[in-house]
This record gives sequence, C-alpha cells and structure tokens, in this order.
Amino acid sequence: LANLSRLFEETSSETTRRRLRAFMSPQACEACGGHRLREEVLAVTLTSEHQPSGDFRFGGLSIMDVCRLSIDEALVFFSGLQLDELGEKIAADVIVEITSRLRFLQNVGLGYLTLNRTSGTLSGGEAQRIRLATQIGAGLVGVLYILDEPSIGLHARDNEQLLNTLEGLRDLGNTVLVVEHDEETIRRADHVIDMGPGAGAHGGEVVAAGSLARILADKKSLTAKYLRGDYQIDVPADRVGPNSARGFIEVLGATENNLKDVHLKVPLGTITCVTGVSGSGKSTLVDDVLRRALFRRFYKSKDRPGTFDQLRGEEALGKVIVVDQSPIGRTPRSNPATYTGIFNHIRDLFATLPASKIRGYGASRFSFNVKGGRCEKCQGGGVLKIEMNFLPPIYVTCESCNGRRYNRETLEIHYKGLNISDVLEMTVDEAMTFFRAVPKICEPCATLSEVGLGYLKLGQQGTTLSGGEAQRVKLATELTKQSRDHALFILDEPTTGLHFHDVARLVDVLVRLRAANNTLIVIEHNMDIIKSADWVIDLGPEGGNDGGRIVAEGPPERIAAAPGSHTGRFLAGALGMEHLLEDK
Repeated sequence: LANLSRLFEETSSETTRRRLRAFMSPQACEACGGHRLREEVLAVTLTSEHQPSGDFRFGGLSIMDVCRLSIDEALVFFSGLQLDELGEKIAADVIVEITSRLRFLQNVGLGYLTLNRTSGTLSGGEAQRIRLATQIGAGLVGVLYILDEPSIGLHARDNEQLLNTLEGLRDLGNTVLVVEHDEETIRRADHVIDMGPGAGAHGGEVVAAGSLARILADKKSLTAKYLRGDYQIDVPADRVGPNSARGFIEVLGATENNLKDVHLKVPLGTITCVTGVSGSGKSTLVDDVLRRALFRRFYKSKDRPGTFDQLRGEEALGKVIVVDQSPIGRTPRSNPATYTGIFNHIRDLFATLPASKIRGYGASRFSFNVKGGRCEKCQGGGVLKIEMNFLPPIYVTCESCNGRRYNRETLEIHYKGLNISDVLEMTVDEAMTFFRAVPKICEPCATLSEVGLGYLKLGQQGTTLSGGEAQRVKLATELTKQSRDHALFILDEPTTGLHFHDVARLVDVLVRLRAANNTLIVIEHNMDIIKSADWVIDLGPEGGNDGGRIVAEGPPERIAAAPGSHTGRFLAGALGMEHLLEDK
C-alpha cells in the first residue's frame, strides 16, 4: 500500500493515476472529522436571526458549518447576522461583499450548491456559471465575454435569471457573445448570427445575421424555420405506458445527498425522462444511486452506490449502457469508422482483393494500429504529437506519409480506384453510396446518416468531434448491434450542443432504441425531449435541501397538470395545453 501511495503521488502519467484511483476511496480525517481546521478555530461561531435547519450545533455556526450551507441558505443566514456594535463596524464591508457575491451566484441559477462543493463534482455548465458570476462581481466595463452554451444543465425556470444576468453585463457597457441553441436566449438576443446551412462540409457560412425579426424573415435559415414554427417536433400520437408483463426497475429508500426516501419506479420498455430544477437530485438518483448499483450488479464495479434500501427488477435487464458526450477516443487515432466497427469490414474487403492476395496481405496489413502496413514514423496516426511545456500538446501532419497513415506499398492496393487512405477521407454519405454493394459497410453508414452524421469523414479524428456528435456516434453504434438482450440506456442531457433539427433526429433515435426492446432513462431539461417521452419523473420541488422528492410522475400530460411542478408549467406550453397555465 505504501508503494502504491508513493507511485500515485510521484507519477506524471494520468493513465497510471486513473488506474490507481480504482483502489482508493476518500476517508474523513480522524483528527478533525473532515472539518479541516483545529478545534480552537471551530470554536468561533456566528449566530443569525435565521438559523438554518439541520444537524448544526446549538448556539451558532462555525466557519465550516457556514461552508456546509447552500448559497440560498447562506444568503439568508448573512442577511440576519447578529453582531454587537463593534462587530458590526468591523464586519460591515465584509458582509456587503459576501452577500453581493452570494447574490450573483444565486442569479445565475446556482443557489442550490453548497459553499464547500468541490470543483471536481461540478458539471461544465455549473463551472461556467460560477466563472460568469465572478466576472459580474468584478464590475468591469468594455470587456468581450464569450460564453459557450451557458444554459447547459439549467432548468427553464432558472434560465430567466441567467438571461437577466447577461443583459446586466451588457448594460454595464460590455459585449456578450453567446454560442447557444436555447430558443429563449436566441429570442432575447440583440443580434443573431446564424451559421450553416448544414453541418460539417455543408456548413461554415453565415446564413443570416441581424435582429430577431430579420432572422425570422430569412427563408433559408433552418433555425428560423423552427423559430417560426414551420418545422417542429410533434407530440407523439401514441405513448408506451407501463406494463405489468414487462415490469419495472425500482430503487427503494434512496437517501443519498438531498434525496428524501425516494422510491424510483421506471417502467421497462419505455423512454423515461427524469426532470426537475437544477439541484433537485436528478443526477444523484439516476447516476449515483441507480447506475452505480446496476454497474456493481452487472460489471462488479468498485464505485460505491449512493445510499438506498433495495434494488428491484434488475433481473429483467441484459446490460446497462451509459451514452454520454465524452469523446469516442482520447487520441487522434480514434475515428467513427473504428468506433462503429465499419473499419473492420473495410479492411476485410481490401484483404480479399486479388492484388492483396498476390502480395500476401491480410486484414492486419490495412490496420494503422499494428506494424506492417502503417507509416512507422507516425505509427499510423497521420500526425505527430509535439509536447509543449506548460501547454497542451499540439499535433502536426506527419511529413513521411503526409497524413495518409500508411506506407507506399499498402497504398498501392485499390478498390474501385481508391486506396485505404482515400476511403478514410470519404464522408459517411459518400461511403454509403460507394459501398452500396457491401451491406456490412453500407448499413452502419446508413445508420450514421440517419442520426444526422452523414457529413462526418470515416477517418475524422475522434478528438475533433463535438460532444453531441460523439454521443450520436455511440447511439448509432448501439442501433447497428443485433443484440437480443434487454438493455437499459442512461443518457444525461443528450441535447447539450444540439440544434432544434438535431434534437428532432435524436428523438427518432431514442424511439428506435425503444422499439428494439430497450429501456431508456434520460435526464433532461429540453421540453421537446420531455414531451416526446412515454413517462416523466419530476423531482423537486426546488433545488438543494428543498428538493429530493418526487413531485409528480406519469405521462407528460399528467406532469403538465401537476400542481407545484415547475417542469409542468413549461411542459404545458410545449404540449399546447396553455389553459393549464391560466389555472395555475
């Protein structure tokens, strides 16, 4: 153990650290009980007219007790701080600074976060909004702020506060440039630049630019067609409801983090959306509790599941698959062709050519991962990695093979006039036509095209794919598998980075996965996905300590009519049930 600990501290390899982390788990310090400070420091306490509820000591809060408060609770606590006359003089300016910073964090929808939340547990959207709140607090003027999808992970209710914050930055005399797909953000922008018209090689042009009215008047803009309502994602005519024959996957007595004895009951064979305001406990319930419990059951995972009493119904599942937006590979060597398995069939095809048989070339000759046919200078990567001190590494095209990955002899083998490197330069749509006589290659290409990735090159570096593209490559791969096992798919905000048109395609993919005898659990804020689901489980009613309960569950129409459901208010509009909003 001592050697493993020393190796973890001294190694510079992230791979080694990741491997060793599997044998490690955090443990509270016995001396301080995890409070980090000595007893005499913790003896200093503050009292307030608004003492928070919970397991806090009587008579006041120590500095670590304060750090355990959520931002919302801390703001209330400091607004009623009880100090003597001297204390008020000393602390007046400090309290103003503390409360203003807490209010900035609250205004960007982060009121549910505790002050001692570690940065490694924050989502990308949460981290970005914390940085945004920091900039607002600085009060700078004449600054260009660039934000990439600040609405990630934000419930529709909290989006209003975020937009008010961005407008506040603008009103201070700054310029705010936002890359965004959220409809409300687009509608409230002063100037919109719409890129397209398509994706990949079919994009890269400014389709329309100007005010919202000018964008809406543009006939070519795909974005405008959705904003005008020419195109829309329809409410499904039929939904798949719970069925006692299919059964349920259930978690009883979940109490991890802010969950309050939650009984999760997901109908098998359906698309189930888990919704709720930010911080209501969605990821805790689905990922920390359900996913970890299932991974321990199916794959002997070392991750400790969150606290719960009982897991039921898992025997009906054959496997559990998490489809996230992480890259399909960590190096430029990975690409859609290798990830989906298409490249195996392409290599087999080249190995059957007469010229290959004459030279004795097998399928391995056409692999860029093993010696033989690849360029040895770049080892089949097509690029060379150059390490930069204190900076991320950069990649340059290999001068020996000019980025073609293979040696001269391998590139002399042609199929219909193209060598293996030329094939990797094809787009998915081009390959679908080129290999139409080879079903094992054509059919997976057709699936990739159906999920909206026809513009990708077969050999496109996996590190250059966006999160949404990587996720759809994974979904397409699952669609092409002829598995008879009943799989549970878990997706956490799959609409991140997706345009309205891409969301429509995603809905089609989810429906196809369900039709193949699978169950899908989707954590989502996007109303188009939620209204397309068969079943919705809405957590809340608020975030943090005021969340962690199931507010409503059932078909989307039932959620829209549920009193006290923030999701229901917005879902009613998406379902065309505006009369419910008047009732609420």
